[in-house]
Amino acid sequence: MADTKREIERKYEGPPTGGDPALPDLTRVPGVSAVIDKGVADLDATYYDTADQRLAAASLTLRRRTGGDDAGWHLKLPVSEGVRDEIRAPLSDTVPASLSALVRSRVREAELVPVVRLLSARDVRHLVDASGALLAEVSVDRVRAERLSGGTGAAEWTEIEVELADDGDPAFLDKVEKKLRKAGLARSSSKSKLARALSDTDTTNSTDTTKATKATKATKATKTTKATKKRDEPTGRAPRTAGDHVLAYLRTQLDAIIELDPAVRRDLHDSVHSMRVATRRMRSAFRSYGKILDRAVTDPIGEELKWLAGELGVGRDQEVLTERLTTALDGLPGALLTGPVRDRLRTWSQARGDGSRRHLIAVLDGGRYLDLLAALDGVVTDPPLLKAAAGDPSKVITKAVRKDFAKVSALVDQALGLAPGADRDLAMHEARKKAKRTRYAAEAAVPALGEPAAGLVRSMKSLQSLLGDHQDSVMAREALRDLAAQAHAAGESAFTYGVLYGREERRAAAVEAAFPGEWETVGGGSGI
Repeated sequence: MADTKREIERKYEGPPTGGDPALPDLTRVPGVSAVIDKGVADLDATYYDTADQRLAAASLTLRRRTGGDDAGWHLKLPVSEGVRDEIRAPLSDTVPASLSALVRSRVREAELVPVVRLLSARDVRHLVDASGALLAEVSVDRVRAERLSGGTGAAEWTEIEVELADDGDPAFLDKVEKKLRKAGLARSSSKSKLARALSDTDTTNSTDTTKATKATKATKATKTTKATKKRDEPTGRAPRTAGDHVLAYLRTQLDAIIELDPAVRRDLHDSVHSMRVATRRMRSAFRSYGKILDRAVTDPIGEELKWLAGELGVGRDQEVLTERLTTALDGLPGALLTGPVRDRLRTWSQARGDGSRRHLIAVLDGGRYLDLLAALDGVVTDPPLLKAAAGDPSKVITKAVRKDFAKVSALVDQALGLAPGADRDLAMHEARKKAKRTRYAAEAAVPALGEPAAGLVRSMKSLQSLLGDHQDSVMAREALRDLAAQAHAAGESAFTYGVLYGREERRAAAVEAAFPGEWETVGGGSGI
């Protein structure tokens, strides 16, 4: 089983004049009562990556390490500057499946191979406070790097690493850094030991590397990599044409899908929702900007994005619905609670949600998902641009956004013209979906059109939120009817479900009453 540790650390190197960096007296750091010598640990780490270093390009590191008190496999995922999540798994001869799954969106079908070996003599000291509690671990690492693939280079260096204790205050690192800087030490120019090792042992002109590159180019994996690299490379100029702007938006969403993949697998908060939004944004952009990108190419990919969004929504929709009903129950006076309502809600929710997470992981492990990622790579690296793509964005993009807004306006008018009931519920739901699509189209337009597009984003988000609350009420009432029927069949009172149903009806009626005013506020004009 893998476990996770949040790692907050900083690395330092000596002055440019050379020589090994030396530690100053750290007992003079505010809050430090003692510096405890923990001895020297010999560490032997082999880092794995694809032959073309896809993990390194994304600042991910995967290693197998022996020595020290945390021997095993470690996968480090960047969180923010100086902060990484280290996912650990026990020692084994091959990369653990739990870790290889977390890099699958980047590795795809390529093989993970040893790229660098680091041999480190780590001289460890603990900084503790007056109670003996650990504040930070400081180590002086003498490192030897040996290239295992892509060349035969070697390098040696010494660096200082300061790692904050678990649940420590990051501000403490600033205090340590102040002392280190006074001693002539500076932040390392490399983000990690691996990054420095790859740079210092680079032998791209070697015969072995040339042969390896030729062999690799013949593989399907490299085709994917070339597309990925091209997607990630800066264009060297700001977007100028309508096509430039749309492709920049699409690249952002594709990057989000790839980066969120491991978070979804780890079941991190809001990751599923965020990944689902990115898929919807891409699909909406394909449809909204069909005069820029050939829909004969993008429509089939859009259908696959719809499939992925649906798979991501299976568990998410149930969570949202359960949370709404639970909150509603919490707001009821005790006198209105009759029967085992909470137990039935819990059982109902678990029955509907059972297996949804296992199913989602199976989807992310499946070939259909990998094929979709490859297709999206193709769109952003070799886009099916139409003639309008070369046009002035202030004209081409404006026209596309106005077209979407006109569709929202027509659907809103249709909904407002219907009497309350199922037909109006459906019309409001359709208006919500089109408002969301218009919002996404306007998001893509903001870099080109500025505040008018940003204003439309805000307006459509407000309308979408109002109509979303209405749709949630529709779904909640359907669930309450189901729960009431189950309770009745089991001989339980259905009274509480009826109370909640009535409250949802009033909530939906309040939304419907506010709908015309909301539309008058946000829909008086697109602003574009």
